[in-house]
Amino acid sequence: QVQLVESGGGLVQPGGSLRLSCAASGSIFVIANMGWYRQAPGKQRELVAATTSGGSTNYADSVKGRFTISRDNAKNTVYLQMNSLKPEDTAVYYCNADGLGPQGDFGSWGQGTQVTVSS
Repeated sequence: QVQLVESGGGLVQPGGSLRLSCAASGSIFVIANMGWYRQAPGKQRELVAATTSGGSTNYADSVKGRFTISRDNAKNTVYLQMNSLKPEDTAVYYCNADGLGPQGDFGSWGQGTQVTVSS
């Protein structure tokens, strides 16, 4: 079983910055993809940013140029640096990871961390 623990959410003013972290632990051989999703009230969960084990990245159009995803493979940790935050970035942010463990393929979600952008 693979656990994902997020941290770094909070309340920030428009134009501010936050850095989210997500650490994976448990029985892991390799993590293939790690990413961040978000879900605002009344809306569907959407992809924010993702990265592969090889370092390729993918971003939602709404966050390109403002958010940066990075990854420390040695620590099984993924980060999301969020700059120039807007009120519409307010949501619960979830970490996701998939890969291979001793029991086969896995896919896991974190518990979510609240990000609120408001003056």
